[in-house]
Amino acid sequence: MPVRVLVVDDHAIVRAGFRALLEGKGFEVSGEAVNGHEAVRLARELKPDIVLLDVSMPLMNGVDAGREIQRARKDTHVVLLTMHAEGHLMAAALRAGIRAYVLKSQAAEELMLAMRAVVRNQVYLSPSISKFAVDAYVDGEAEPEDRLAPRERQVLQLVAEGKTSKEIGGLLGVSTKTAESYRARVMTKLDIHETAGLVRYAIRKGIVQA
Repeated sequence: MPVRVLVVDDHAIVRAGFRALLEGKGFEVSGEAVNGHEAVRLARELKPDIVLLDVSMPLMNGVDAGREIQRARKDTHVVLLTMHAEGHLMAAALRAGIRAYVLKSQAAEELMLAMRAVVRNQVYLSPSISKFAVDAYVDGEAEPEDRLAPRERQVLQLVAEGKTSKEIGGLLGVSTKTAESYRARVMTKLDIHETAGLVRYAIRKGIVQA
């Protein structure tokens, strides 16, 4: 029985490339998602064996989406893809229980190694970043969103992406007033009291891209 994979990337051409690669290697692509929220929803619905997930995702970044997927689906493994070897992101991924972290710049065969490793319940980190990642994890390097609860991190990302409180409430399934309350809580915890400052913080910590 082929390993079933959910492919998550916000670029259609990238998803098509991954689909062709995976199906050529004997994997079954059970679905595609274009953002972190959709990835979490489809992981619950489709119950894939692996979620192939880009770190830089709209609405919910890959680390937070991966964390939510792992909580909802203990039998689903997450393979994170990234353009950059950033210690705090790798440390956050490891703490979230994500078992594979692969640089996009590496050869396709390295991705295959990662996919096969997680199916065997093994950890896989790109060799070029593995020591850096382990050092960051062992040293307790702070996660980018260390002071925030998961829902607060989601609100921070949505604020940084320019969403209004009404839009945030709609995306999270809460009232506008509740969304405003989350936003105020984020500002208090981070001691940042203007939107521009939240945007700079989110970019600096890798929650959104500049």
